[in-house]
Amino acid sequence: MTNGTHDLSKLHIDRDTPPAVRRAFTRNLLLAGVAVVVLAGIVLFARRGGAVPVQVVVATATAGGGSAGGGAGASVTANGYVVARTRASVSSKVAGRLAFLGVSEGSFVHQGEIIARLENADYQAAIAQAQAAVASARADSIEMSADRDQLEREAQRLRTIHTQNAQLVAQQDVDQAESRAAQAAARAQAALARIDGAIAGLRFAAANFDNTVIRAPFTGTVLRKEAEVGEVVAPSVGGGLTRGAVVTMADLRTLEVEVDVNEAYIARIQHNQPARITLDAYPDTAFRGSVRQVVPTADRQRATVQVKVSITDHDPRILPEMGARVDFLETDTTHRAAANAPLRIRVPAAAVREDNGESVVWLVRQGRLERRAVQAGPVSGGFREIRSGLAGGELLLSGGVETPRPGMRVKTTAP
Repeated sequence: MTNGTHDLSKLHIDRDTPPAVRRAFTRNLLLAGVAVVVLAGIVLFARRGGAVPVQVVVATATAGGGSAGGGAGASVTANGYVVARTRASVSSKVAGRLAFLGVSEGSFVHQGEIIARLENADYQAAIAQAQAAVASARADSIEMSADRDQLEREAQRLRTIHTQNAQLVAQQDVDQAESRAAQAAARAQAALARIDGAIAGLRFAAANFDNTVIRAPFTGTVLRKEAEVGEVVAPSVGGGLTRGAVVTMADLRTLEVEVDVNEAYIARIQHNQPARITLDAYPDTAFRGSVRQVVPTADRQRATVQVKVSITDHDPRILPEMGARVDFLETDTTHRAAANAPLRIRVPAAAVREDNGESVVWLVRQGRLERRAVQAGPVSGGFREIRSGLAGGELLLSGGVETPRPGMRVKTTAP
């Protein structure tokens, strides 16, 4: 077309493949390819290194109860706390305001040493009053004794005169003189009794005064201060700002461990049985001990029996109220008795799980998990005895997987 006029016949629309659709299609193909590559990489990574790291324990069987994790030769393991056999909350015998406190946490005191003192001005006044009463009673006694002696001499003189000449002194005068002498003797005796009463009152006042001085009941170490200077203390807590104790002290030479042993295993505990004590604060250090007492009663609610274990290895690092684990060791007698006994397996309680009402463990074999039902005893000191279902030597899952599945691939750490 000429003369500035366009030729519209050459214009047309390609309706078969719009340009925007082609671009979108190409972009989707590229994204799909990238997704396939990423997915393939994930699958390849999972196949090569997708095993879940877990913690395991070896189920070791012994004749007589040695356990994996519980220590060789341990028949029973139990948890408890360090306590002092000799321990006291020291309080005053009378109520009063604390005027002096001569100790602090960690102070070592000897028996009878003064720990604290209460305000005692009123008790000192009571002693002075009692002393004055004693002095007054003694003065009265001296006066009464002098009257008695005088009247006795008078009566004796009248008796002598009457005996020599009855006309000079009448019998009635003699009788009256003897009566007055007897009364004077009685008054003198009463004065002596009043002296004893005054002395008893003085002793009572002195005892009350001495009760304001708080002394150490035994040789030991102060663990806590329960009151400060200026606070009111009393033999028993009456509420408000009244304190019931001044200090808490203990004899650290009498430290022992109290543990609760499941009653299913208490038959394996004997008096003087050796034990190994491990403190939670020092897990890499073991201390020697021995069974001092098996308390002759059980806890009905927890089905446990308390056992007290003396600490043979005294160490300044051992402090009251520390958490401790006690492994009760087998003696030679126990070894001989267990020579023909069936094998026992004890594993950490975490290795045994409850599934639909039955106890199960998860075995680790060739990097995969396998479920195994077992018969397990009660928990004691973080361990459970496997009574059936294991032969010993198995590698058991103890942690790292919350919901294990049969066939799950796992990567074990050193047992």
